[in-house]
Amino acid sequence: MPPKRHLDTREGSHESSPKSLKKSFTACQRCHAHKIKCSGDQPCAKCQQTGFADQCRYANRDRKLKVNESYIDQLVSENQRLEEQLNLARNAQDEVGGGQPRPASNVDDSDTSTRNPLIGERAWFHPYDPSAPPIYIGEAACTAFATRFRQFLTGDKNATNHLTRTQYLTESALAAANSRPVTWPSLPQARLLVKIAFNHVGRVYHLLPRKANLEKLEEIYRTANFDCPLSTCKFFALFAFGEVYSIRSIPSSSPMVPGTPYFAKAMTLIQFVPERANLSYLENLILLSLFSYFLNRRHSAYSLIGMAMRLGLTIGLNHNVPESQLIDPVERQHRVRLWWTIYMFDRMWGSKMGLPMQVLDEDIHVDMPSTVYPQTEHDAQFLDTKYSIAGINLAQIAGEIVAKIYSRKTYHETFLQRVQKLLKSLKNWVETLPEHVKLKSQDDGPNQKHIVSLHLSFNQCVILATRPTLLHALILQTKTAASNERPAESISQAVLTLAEACIHAARHTHSLIVEEWVNGSLSMFGYFYAHYLFSSALVLAMSSLLAAKNKHDIGGFETSIEILRSMSDNGNLSAKEFYVNLEQVKLCLDSQSIQDANNGSQQRRQNNEANMLMPDRPAMPPMVVPASMQNQSMLPAPSGSQGLSLSSNTFAGFTTEMAFLEPTMQDFLAQSDMDLGLLNPVDMSTSDPGTLWTWPTPSLPTE
Repeated sequence: MPPKRHLDTREGSHESSPKSLKKSFTACQRCHAHKIKCSGDQPCAKCQQTGFADQCRYANRDRKLKVNESYIDQLVSENQRLEEQLNLARNAQDEVGGGQPRPASNVDDSDTSTRNPLIGERAWFHPYDPSAPPIYIGEAACTAFATRFRQFLTGDKNATNHLTRTQYLTESALAAANSRPVTWPSLPQARLLVKIAFNHVGRVYHLLPRKANLEKLEEIYRTANFDCPLSTCKFFALFAFGEVYSIRSIPSSSPMVPGTPYFAKAMTLIQFVPERANLSYLENLILLSLFSYFLNRRHSAYSLIGMAMRLGLTIGLNHNVPESQLIDPVERQHRVRLWWTIYMFDRMWGSKMGLPMQVLDEDIHVDMPSTVYPQTEHDAQFLDTKYSIAGINLAQIAGEIVAKIYSRKTYHETFLQRVQKLLKSLKNWVETLPEHVKLKSQDDGPNQKHIVSLHLSFNQCVILATRPTLLHALILQTKTAASNERPAESISQAVLTLAEACIHAARHTHSLIVEEWVNGSLSMFGYFYAHYLFSSALVLAMSSLLAAKNKHDIGGFETSIEILRSMSDNGNLSAKEFYVNLEQVKLCLDSQSIQDANNGSQQRRQNNEANMLMPDRPAMPPMVVPASMQNQSMLPAPSGSQGLSLSSNTFAGFTTEMAFLEPTMQDFLAQSDMDLGLLNPVDMSTSDPGTLWTWPTPSLPTE
């Protein structure tokens, strides 16, 4: 007898004869039960005749089909191939600095274990003017975080509004500054101002080739050629930097930030957008974007660097130019470094406002900075190469933090898993830092300012990545204290480790800035040091509430207020904004302390009444412990903190890498993704709508 033929379902071809493929019907449940013939219709003929058409049901059956073994092998092979392609795509996305999420069609958006505890369902806006569009408030902004903290302290999320940002140079003030005549200074004064600018900002970022532009300045005065718009814009911006770094307070004759007239005049020279941009035009955009921060014009700074980014892409700055087309090594290196300065500003500016980066790392194909030889100390055109590369790598991590922690993108990884990856990158950054770029100990003398600036940026990245967890831990502690539970039973070690890392970074930042302030080397009108001090002060205030052993942190918080007040009184616009925010935080802390003290007094009276009713019992000790400051040490005492005095520099013993040396941090970084995934359902629960996971984002005042 010949073997039976199999059905080949791949191309709809059937090898069996038509007679052997008669369609077989399955009887309905009623006909099957009565063992009668069923017509197979819906409803069947018997059910219709007997009046049971509405009860005619058929059982679901999975028919078995015989197919060729080669067809099964083909399906398995194709499935494996698709899985490999999907894994390659996921790995490629993980390597991209833009933090692009994986396709997640099966991810539940309501699973808040994958989101930052500060991020709500909707973006945060404030309709500050009925005739103008609302202002977007980025959750990564420090002022936004200050508002979240105040909302926690007051317990009223809707009544505690975000503070309006009014401390910046307005367009009308800028026009008034431009209405005054601004002329080129004398040559000796111009030399001093340009050298001051190079000495301060030129040692932190690559803005211009130093030697070439000093020679250009001499040529302009020698030939009396003051009419070139690009040169005038460039040197007026440098004059503005020279003035803002050389003047300690605003003179009464000119109540505006030093250098503003030069800046205002320079802005009028770049109002047009060239069809074919050159490097000089990009240099001017970079200079003006950076100086905008001295006027607390953050949105303008972001827009200017965005214009530089787009124009840089049009002339291919993100690609290497063939050496045959650009032979001069200095010009080639200037082109490379100019791109990376734009890249750094794009990442850093966005991280300070919670705005996305404007170009992905996968679209960048230009080399990292390199050293041009021969080079001597006096005619060096560029910054130290290793220092520049360290700054670029740190800016890349900052961009990833905003994308992976503060965005509303959908990710497969949990929130803690993403934080762990970011902290691993930061730890690797510290461990691979060249020796001459590391901070020196106090015994080795003062550190150079550009080195301090780099490490302050690193600390800010750590704070930015971990402070949502710190605030979440504070909220959980308050709830467990109210329910008389032990914090250790309700908050995991991973969350406490992240909170501790945030506090370490804040203490180190505070220590570095106070040292600069005491030494008189802190720029009175600078934005970034004021911003870092404000960011660290918020963390110190939270630390003082988190554990009784951290109560000395409130001294650092108060010191920060005093420094910002002094900078504000001398005319620093950004310090004015941060000072107002910290004053409001202090009012909330004081109000909570009074309320907690009253609650403690009431508890003492109840205890005394109970003791009077039961005289045989020993008297209960007085309990004046605020609910939010329970004498339960959630965090271990910081390493090197023994004997810390509340002097001008409270946290002098802290270092950049201290947070990563803690055993709990090393254990956290060594945990697998599976272990971290199991932590989220407990620590990041959304069962209580009062948590920050479901924090509402109503229309609040502008950032």
